[in-house]
Amino acid sequence: MTTYVLVPGFWLGSWAWQEVASAMRAAGHTVHPLTLTGLAERSHLASPVLTTGTHIDDITNLLAFEDLRDVVLVGHSGAGAAVTGAADRAAERIARVVFLESGPVPDGAAQIDLTGRDDVESGLVDGWRYPMRSWEEFTAAGVSLEGLGPRERALMAGRATDQPLGTITQQLSLSGAFEKLPKALISCSFPVDQVRGLITSGHPLFASLSGPEWELHGLPTGHWPMLSRPADLAALLGGIR
Repeated sequence: MTTYVLVPGFWLGSWAWQEVASAMRAAGHTVHPLTLTGLAERSHLASPVLTTGTHIDDITNLLAFEDLRDVVLVGHSGAGAAVTGAADRAAERIARVVFLESGPVPDGAAQIDLTGRDDVESGLVDGWRYPMRSWEEFTAAGVSLEGLGPRERALMAGRATDQPLGTITQQLSLSGAFEKLPKALISCSFPVDQVRGLITSGHPLFASLSGPEWELHGLPTGHWPMLSRPADLAALLGGIR
């Protein structure tokens, strides 16, 4: 069986992976859902001094202190930068990096460059806290809410915590080790055929997915598949080694 580390995107904690992790463990896998510093049950540690580097440390420290090897490292949405940086730093422990509704962040770039600087900066509270957007704002921005019923929306709204700005804006400095790792994309909001078309066309956000180290997978649902289709996501991840 395989070892997985599951890293949530903006505003979420390990709680978001609960159903996915339970199903994967029942299938015999070892699963480590992670809450990044400053979020969810670690929200008491939130401060303006947190950076993407802090979240990279969260991931690499888990790998080191649990002595995890041959890991499938999964990053959802806004965790793309932290997962990219952690995989680059601890490449010898990683079997594959999986980007779930996310993508790698290039050397010298920051997560905010993919997320959208205007959206983040216009929504800040106290100059450094980025709260979860409203459902109406998500819809207006083209973020798919498919599969999120009243229960899932209430769960997210009740448990979401503000994202510290520094964990979005710090630029990555990569060694090149990340580039050599096997990778996979799980696309939910966009059909895989559309993703392939964007890759072929050289779209700047998708062109880097063209190499032989990439697998492409589709799971039709909204942007939060761990909540909208947890059993199906668990089965899909369990097949990625």
